[in-house]
Amino acid sequence: MTGPVKLYELRNAIAETLRDALRSYEIPEACVSYGLEPGTESDAFSSKRWYVLSRIEKHNRAQLVALARQILDDHASPQLEDLIKRSGAQGASGEFRNLIFSADGPKPEIILTDAVSNIVKITKNEQFCLVYDRPIDSRGLTWKSLVSWWQEITRIEDSMMAGRHLYQRLSKSLASDPERVFFNRYCGAYANAEGWEWPALIPQVYMHYDPYTKASRSSQGPLIRQRMDFLLLLPGDIRIVVEIDGVHHYSSEGKPDPRRYAEMVSEDRKLRLAGYDVYRFGGYEFIEENGKAVVDNFIDTFCVRYELPVIDKSKWPA
Repeated sequence: MTGPVKLYELRNAIAETLRDALRSYEIPEACVSYGLEPGTESDAFSSKRWYVLSRIEKHNRAQLVALARQILDDHASPQLEDLIKRSGAQGASGEFRNLIFSADGPKPEIILTDAVSNIVKITKNEQFCLVYDRPIDSRGLTWKSLVSWWQEITRIEDSMMAGRHLYQRLSKSLASDPERVFFNRYCGAYANAEGWEWPALIPQVYMHYDPYTKASRSSQGPLIRQRMDFLLLLPGDIRIVVEIDGVHHYSSEGKPDPRRYAEMVSEDRKLRLAGYDVYRFGGYEFIEENGKAVVDNFIDTFCVRYELPVIDKSKWPA
């Protein structure tokens, strides 16, 4: 069968894989291990397939793909493997470790304290950046999860107050007015109760790291671009980079610079091949008064593409 994969196909394949691989009394424990709702053995004895289906009926595509990958780690299923390939949602390669982001001062200095386990430590300028090192589950990183982490760090008990405080801290790291337009408009969703389940928009993320600065090098370093403007971590291990381009992305000293532009698109290819989705905006799009409309149009299609809940933007802060 060819063509777009339907959600019911993924659900059925997941349920049938577990039905065929497990005994009835094993199904409840297996479902819990995959993050699904618990139940009783008697329910599973009635129908293993329906037991599983009832727990994934509200899963979106990204959640189903993430669950399918987990199941394939434990049980072979050519049907499920084929559906994942055809779904086009490959996710990013590599295990999530930590986020170093929102730097609002000098560049942090980082060392590997355990090269085998890829454990990093910031030895200098840690006070100017944030580090998120909690595990990220199949739901991705939501604003709610990020605020919960921030409450633990700051000991602000009220979640709404902590959310506003975190928003202000993240805003400090933004490097340009176009970035602020994009960030402020997207974050309008967080003022709604539903928006707390939206993917958090994380600014100024260190994706690569070169321990030296440009000033300390006599030649171009091995890493062209170290910090991304924005990162979103969606369900299903989907990682999205958003870049807001100023003139420095494609020109030098006021003149077109083909070399700089080529470096930029080359880095984009590397990210895409690693499984990241990259969305790039020209800073000029946000200069005029229609900047909010540009962001709104992106959000509308973004919600459809990644099956996120649509939030009434008329209720967002002006």
